[in-house]
Amino acid sequence: MQNSHPKITTFFMFSGQAEEAMQFYTSVFKPSDIISVLHQENGAVLHAVFTLKGQTFMAIDQNHQNKHPFTPALSLFVTCDSEVEIHRVFDQLSQEGRILMPLEASPVSQQFGWVEDKYGVSWQLNLAKS
Repeated sequence: MQNSHPKITTFFMFSGQAEEAMQFYTSVFKPSDIISVLHQENGAVLHAVFTLKGQTFMAIDQNHQNKHPFTPALSLFVTCDSEVEIHRVFDQLSQEGRILMPLEASPVSQQFGWVEDKYGVSWQLNLAKS
C-alpha cells in the first residue's frame, strides 16, 4: 500500500510573506487549503503546510538577513481544467507580478502562459489541446 504523503514536496522560503502568500495562492487555486501554520514568537512562519489543486507544499519565513530570491529557472507547471480557469489564474497571478510569456495558443497547448507573481514565484499555466 502506498504512503499517502509525498516523498518530495516543494518548499517555499519567503522573506516575511509566507502566510500572505499561502492565503493568496489558496484563493487563486481550487481546491486548496492551508493545513497547518506554526508561528515563531515574532509572528513569522516557522513551518506551514498547504495544498493547491491537491498538491502539497510547505512554506517558511527566513529568519536571517540574506535574501534568497526565487528565479524563473524553477517554476511550477499548472495544468488548468478550462479556458475560464487559465484566464482567471493568469490574471490573478500576474497582478503586481510580471508576464514572462503572454497567454496564447502554442503548438502543444490550447493556451499557455508564464507569469512571475508578486512574490517572485514563477508559474507556467497550461491548458492542454482537446
